[in-house]
Amino acid sequence: MAIAQAGAQLVHAMVEGHTGEGILNYLMIFFAIWWAWMNFTWFASAYDNDDVLYRIVTLIQTAGVLVLTAGVPPGVRGTRVPGRRPGLLIMRLAMTAQWLRVARSSQGPERTMALRYAIGLCQIGWLGLLALPEAGHPWVFLVMALLETAVPLYAERAHPTPWHPHHIAERYGLLTLIVLGGTIAAATVAVKSGIDEHEAPGELLPIAAGGLLVIFAAWWVYFAVPIHGHLRSSRQPFLWGYGHYLIFVSGAAIGAGLEVAVEQAVGKTHLSALSASAAVTLPTALFLLTVWALHSRFHKVGIAQQSVLPATALLVVVCTFLGHWAVLAAGLVAALAVAAGVTLTAPGASPEGEEGVAVPVL
Repeated sequence: MAIAQAGAQLVHAMVEGHTGEGILNYLMIFFAIWWAWMNFTWFASAYDNDDVLYRIVTLIQTAGVLVLTAGVPPGVRGTRVPGRRPGLLIMRLAMTAQWLRVARSSQGPERTMALRYAIGLCQIGWLGLLALPEAGHPWVFLVMALLETAVPLYAERAHPTPWHPHHIAERYGLLTLIVLGGTIAAATVAVKSGIDEHEAPGELLPIAAGGLLVIFAAWWVYFAVPIHGHLRSSRQPFLWGYGHYLIFVSGAAIGAGLEVAVEQAVGKTHLSALSASAAVTLPTALFLLTVWALHSRFHKVGIAQQSVLPATALLVVVCTFLGHWAVLAAGLVAALAVAAGVTLTAPGASPEGEEGVAVPVL
């Protein structure tokens, strides 16, 4: 819900001509949502004992998400950042309590690790946003975000958390489904509203068809390869986990871009066709490139397989310049990429999986 609201307000900002400010605040809002989710996901994989106190603290974290969600609309339209909202503080304090429980029941390096997580959640810095002038909030938020992302790297040096690769891969996959599902819902509502209010199906059908092809291709590409085996090394999980910020933020932005394209097609914004097309094609290209970098390239053999997604991303960007046909063209390019990947994984044309069967290599 918070992700959907952030996307909706990004659309409003772009339609009203505040594209730069809207994107900046969207990225900050999304970081707050994603970082809270990621902290809880990795913690739950390692220390989910599901007792009464654990459930109570989890409910408190959920309440923090609801408070943060309530503050999303003004956060994207205006200049305020997530740290101004109490929802972030509620979630951080609840997460701190969880780590203090781990420290209390642990000894040696594991206790040191838990205390580092608890102390390193940077509560004082986030509270400082309440007192600072609004003009400096984006810069302070950037510094705090960098410090936050450094906490796991510092804490895990003492003792690695016992998270499970299959569980982590599943959690990330579920959030990807939620993001792409929200993208479909947002685009569907936008197209229906455009047809009902302006009776212009001829202008909107190419956007609807292209948008569906883009989203279906994004789903196919993400889930084409099993990734849990790649998460067993000591370094890759950090890069993989952090890199998903780009996957999630670009996936959600595709939905916002489709809404902008609809608004432009029915004449509800002064944005040019080029700008509206870029709102779809650029996040689509970013999604494809990031999935290739984090997932697909580890399951590819040969130049042909390695080139599918990067080449597709480049062609999608080129589609930006096709005017009102840009979204449909991008969808067709993405669909052709899926077809190419399936062809390359045909028997005798692709590497073998762990059990001697061909695995998708998109």
